[in-house]
Amino acid sequence: MIHAERYTPADQERWNRFNAESRNALFMFDRKYMDYHQDRFRDHSLLFREGEELLALLPMNESGDTLASHGGLTYGGLITGPRLKQKQALECMEELLRYAREKGFREILWKCIPFLYWSQPAEEDQYALFRCGAELFKVEASTVISLADPLEMATLRKRKIRQADKNGVTVAEVSGREDYEAFIALENRVLEKYHGLRAVHSAAELYLLHSRFPENIRIFAAFLAGAMIAGTVVFEYDRVIHTQYLAADDTARQIGALDLVVSRVIDRYRGQKQWLDFGISTEQGGRVLNEGLIAQKEGFGGRTVVYKTWKINL
Repeated sequence: MIHAERYTPADQERWNRFNAESRNALFMFDRKYMDYHQDRFRDHSLLFREGEELLALLPMNESGDTLASHGGLTYGGLITGPRLKQKQALECMEELLRYAREKGFREILWKCIPFLYWSQPAEEDQYALFRCGAELFKVEASTVISLADPLEMATLRKRKIRQADKNGVTVAEVSGREDYEAFIALENRVLEKYHGLRAVHSAAELYLLHSRFPENIRIFAAFLAGAMIAGTVVFEYDRVIHTQYLAADDTARQIGALDLVVSRVIDRYRGQKQWLDFGISTEQGGRVLNEGLIAQKEGFGGRTVVYKTWKINL
């Protein structure tokens, strides 16, 4: 029989080793990433084992009577080893439902890992969600470029890239603490001005994560007369580059500095990675499409891949 047990710090090495060898391994599922914001999310991650064999991991947190895919992570769902098969995934789901009801939860929210990030097929959890009567709760549209066979950029994006070059914009990868502070300050100015929001990460948090995962978290920034005017924080996975943040001030918008940054990132990773994932351009659980934002991303040759969230009523 398959048994679910709650993660404890004593499981850290076992968890990390399993994640690293899984079919859908992501560095953000490493406990050094997950646990940095443990003060904000009450972790309730689970390990599924059959006898002594570990079959799968499930990164979760609890909020009231809801058990949810971890709120500090972009993706969630079942982290599966090479040995887990569909029947076992169904049994994992049955065990999860039993466990959640026993603990007094009323609902489960489950984010899926998009196929871009897998090393092998890994949709056993989605079939299991369907079988247990889960409903599709949220569908968000992300824009993705095939780096192996990119579509042609729109004429406007090409013109903006040339304009940035002519205006003397330079692009460089930066990695110092002061660079993370400059980028988050820029990001916050843009978010506050246009959306009344602030970045999810503080500069200190993002730099801490970079120090723990220097090969996975990078900044590519555009400079004009020595000042950072645009840039992106890139999360680098085995097959995917994900632009976690994109920022451009008014000057950068006028002269195409962010376009130049994205172009340089595409050039840098073409031939090394399969996909560039810009992230979502939707709001209100996917029911509202930010048409201007997605059009900009599509202008680089991107097209839609959806992020799915399922809901189980217990």
